[in-house]
Amino acid sequence: MRLSIVVPVHNENENLRPLIEEIGIAVGGMDHEIIYIDDGSTDDTLARLIDLKQDFPRLRVLHHRRCCGQSTALRTGILAARGTVIATLDGDGQNDPANIPALMEAWRELGQSGQAALVAGYRRNRKDTGWRKFSSRFANRIRAALLRDATPDTGCGLKVFDRDLFLAMPYFDHMHRFLPALAQRAGGTVVSVEVNHRPRTRGQSKYGTWHRLWVGIWDLLGVMWLRRRAHIPEVEEVAQASG
Repeated sequence: MRLSIVVPVHNENENLRPLIEEIGIAVGGMDHEIIYIDDGSTDDTLARLIDLKQDFPRLRVLHHRRCCGQSTALRTGILAARGTVIATLDGDGQNDPANIPALMEAWRELGQSGQAALVAGYRRNRKDTGWRKFSSRFANRIRAALLRDATPDTGCGLKVFDRDLFLAMPYFDHMHRFLPALAQRAGGTVVSVEVNHRPRTRGQSKYGTWHRLWVGIWDLLGVMWLRRRAHIPEVEEVAQASG
């Protein structure tokens, strides 16, 4: 299998069917699977996902008994994935699955050089509140200045990357906010592609701005520490001498 689409969800029962239908249309011509990770939902998200498996044979459902957070849910899905390429998107419907083929094409172009790659979505025209857009721009500028990850929007859930590249990254809570920097640390190439962003029309946001800000500061310091201590060796296999 070539492509695994990984979608973590927590209490998103209203967004499940519409988004799965859109994913199927967007990648219908590709060999793919769709992996939903129910991260300890307290509504009927899990029950609805189980029912949806009857209508969508490519859908796989994983379940956390308790909420572990988005990074852990992503990791659960990627570890279980059968594809060599991973596409991720948020389960709230704000990421547009129709952009997946464009990110896949950018990933293919990078792959021609023989390097592992990560393609990040860039929400240039975000459909969020003014305060949320301001806080995101502020955080992105600080992160870019300190990590130099050449990524204008690391918070976009829409990304495409090599599964092996992700598995080479250190795992920690909230790592999903720093995937481009961690991909570079692991020796991967990173580019951004502009994507469509949509307003949330169903359900409620699960994130608080101030909580993310303070947690993000500590995480940023940790990623800086990790990057400074990374070494990417140039490896060659030595053949046995003849004669």
